[in-house]
Amino acid sequence: MKMWQRRAIDDLPDYVGGEEWVMPKSEFVPAYLRLYEQDRKTFSDRVDKAMKLLASCSVCPRNCSVDRLNNHHGICRSGRYAAVCSAFPHLGEEDGLRGWAGSGTIFFSYCNLKCVFCQNHELSWRGQGTVQNAGELARMMYSLQEQGCHNINFVTPEHVVPQLIEAIPEAIELGLRIPIVYNTSAYDSMHSLKLMDGIVDIYMPDFKFWDAGKSRRYLGAEDYPEVARTIIIEMQRQVGPLRFDSHGLARRGLLVRHLVMPGEISDTQNIFRFIADEISRHTWVNIMDQYHPDGMVLRKPEKFTSINRRITTEEYIEAIRVAREAGLYRFDS
Repeated sequence: MKMWQRRAIDDLPDYVGGEEWVMPKSEFVPAYLRLYEQDRKTFSDRVDKAMKLLASCSVCPRNCSVDRLNNHHGICRSGRYAAVCSAFPHLGEEDGLRGWAGSGTIFFSYCNLKCVFCQNHELSWRGQGTVQNAGELARMMYSLQEQGCHNINFVTPEHVVPQLIEAIPEAIELGLRIPIVYNTSAYDSMHSLKLMDGIVDIYMPDFKFWDAGKSRRYLGAEDYPEVARTIIIEMQRQVGPLRFDSHGLARRGLLVRHLVMPGEISDTQNIFRFIADEISRHTWVNIMDQYHPDGMVLRKPEKFTSINRRITTEEYIEAIRVAREAGLYRFDS
């Protein structure tokens, strides 16, 4: 792996992957391109199935059953078409995604979770952004590739999977040839993941909480932990452990994010044990330390006193320790 991929953290092993996780460049073809070239009817059938999910919406675990094809809104407040807040080469993502030219992030408006601490609440809660049809989304993807981005990174796509599946064939016809990253909160439906099987190259779920009570209080979804466990297992089945090319760019596999929360090390410990025991100890994990009070936590600090602070250095070091203790060793921290 190249030195740009490394992070100088004194108490972490100097390990960034190992040769066994390097994929020869000649072997990599984006999953969606392979599927499209082998069987266009299968791709077309998936578009049809995805549109049916919108008719009585079961795109995500909320199962609102509203007719989004006619722009009726459920919890996510999204209708027939996806709304996009921004699209640009992101240099702040994980090293293997951003490389030297950036990850081609497309930030979707709205969200199916209601995280009280959301650091993107302008778009996830308020829906900042503009509606884009399939052709416009396709051109957006291709434009990011033309700007040199190493991948297309769908951010909070849980509620717009049908719209993505509809747009990807048009992007392929324009010339899209780089990996697709599915960057999610992990509150996805199995319906959607089955439709994305063979289309997504890199799954990047953020496993937030293990405890159902905390999930209800902080995310607005008591079933979040159960859903996250189920869908991350499915993601691993589809793509396996994260692999890179010879330049250190992520090409295919699972990368799990975990945002360390103040005072919640027990959830962190349970999540890491689950990943090591039920997914794979070879899973690449990003242990994130950037939590800060935002969103509803700032608006109603008296209601969320336990998370109305940044994490301490000691809490972050403890998170790394419990990850190691669980058997995990592939870190991006």
